[in-house]
Amino acid sequence: MARLRIAGVGAGYFSRFHLEGWRDNAVCELVAWCDEDAAKADAMAREFGIPRTFTSAETMCSEVAPDLLDIVTPPASHAALVALAHARRIPVICQKPLTPSWGESVALANAAAASGVPCIVHENFRFQPWYREARRLIADGTLGTPHAVAFRLRPGDGQGARAYLDRQPYFQQMPRLLVVETAIHFIDTFRFLMGEVEAITARLRRMNPAIRGEDAGYLILEFAGGPTGLFDGNRLNDHVAANPRRTMGELWLEGEAGVLRLDGDARLWWKPHHADEREHRYDAGPPTFGGGCCGALQAHVVAHLLRGTPAENTAADYLTNLRVQEAAYASHATGRRIALAGFDPPDRATAFIA
Repeated sequence: MARLRIAGVGAGYFSRFHLEGWRDNAVCELVAWCDEDAAKADAMAREFGIPRTFTSAETMCSEVAPDLLDIVTPPASHAALVALAHARRIPVICQKPLTPSWGESVALANAAAASGVPCIVHENFRFQPWYREARRLIADGTLGTPHAVAFRLRPGDGQGARAYLDRQPYFQQMPRLLVVETAIHFIDTFRFLMGEVEAITARLRRMNPAIRGEDAGYLILEFAGGPTGLFDGNRLNDHVAANPRRTMGELWLEGEAGVLRLDGDARLWWKPHHADEREHRYDAGPPTFGGGCCGALQAHVVAHLLRGTPAENTAADYLTNLRVQEAAYASHATGRRIALAGFDPPDRATAFIA
């Protein structure tokens, strides 16, 4: 069987994890990569054995005509790159944030749907092995009916004047940080585990004065049917883990039959009611970012393209996450609980209000 020919745009920090996933996928072939900085594109090409590099995505798509375009660039560039690919009938995986604002994201999702060409958002946390296993345990009835989920985020990378500068320096100048960059992953993962969000209450704060946006806060989510969720995020402190960025924190998933706990070393622990906690063994994936979640997402999209299996997180589907995200900022700004039914996000993004 012929392999899918993959091209990508963006050779920044996170592109490495995308490239590792493509390199390890036996049914895919990296044929070209693009970045405005030719030296960055060339460095990635040498490391990952990519035969061609470009500084123009338009030229690359015209000359190479890939089977899929992987977009790993800043949000302001996404709409134009998706449109460029879809005009050539090229399916897309697009990194998050999808665009800088709700209005632009709706326009992108609508245009993608109208084109009939797949556009999948690279929302990878739900593909981390520990969350896939948690969802399997829910589905097979081990937990009984879930009634609460909580995640305590403590990556420990946001301290002091040099916070984020060595890895993702643009974090310092983002007018909205914690929810847009990080909590959105858990909004999506909580929905994956618990179902749809009906209301949210948020309290956000800036702890490090070196940054513009929020770096700590609480999100209280109410799910259809009554379950609740708590996201407790703080980027300054770390947690007990050999690598604080492996899981970025700890999770508790409570059901009528007991509690499933994720620790900082990606181990799962199961405590039935009135019994001792014991480790639940499972395959936690390779020691790369998120247990290989980028590669798992890519394999999911490849299966969709080759075999027609359902795709998670299409651009249209992802608007549900973004509506919850915008409701979180609205809740913080107004000091009120926001019900999602009837909530109309502002077209333009508003900065975090300290």
